Amino acid sequence: MSSALIRVHLPTHLRALARVDGEVELDIDGEATTQAVLDALEDRFPQLRGTIRDQSTGKRRAFVRFFACEEDLSHQTSDTPLPTPVAEGREPLLIVGAMAGG
Repeated sequence: MSSALIRVHLPTHLRALARVDGEVELDIDGEATTQAVLDALEDRFPQLRGTIRDQSTGKRRAFVRFFACEEDLSHQTSDTPLPTPVAEGREPLLIVGAMAGG
């Protein structure tokens, strides 16, 4: 089983909640997927549980989006492998709070 160091960029309010500055680096065992990243993120920062995905269903919250390599990954299934540059730690996975309104 392989291990990957994934870089994650959180929105400002989640960085404040987790008490971190800048990017978070997470060791992921096995395949690098959004689900694996969120599992590792919530394990390391339990205060983030329920902020990015619903705790009971595991689904992404409506106003949270995932981006990597200039691509919106928000609607991919959570077990879809992340793009190679993210899985290799060359590019970050961006977790973004979407804005609504007009």
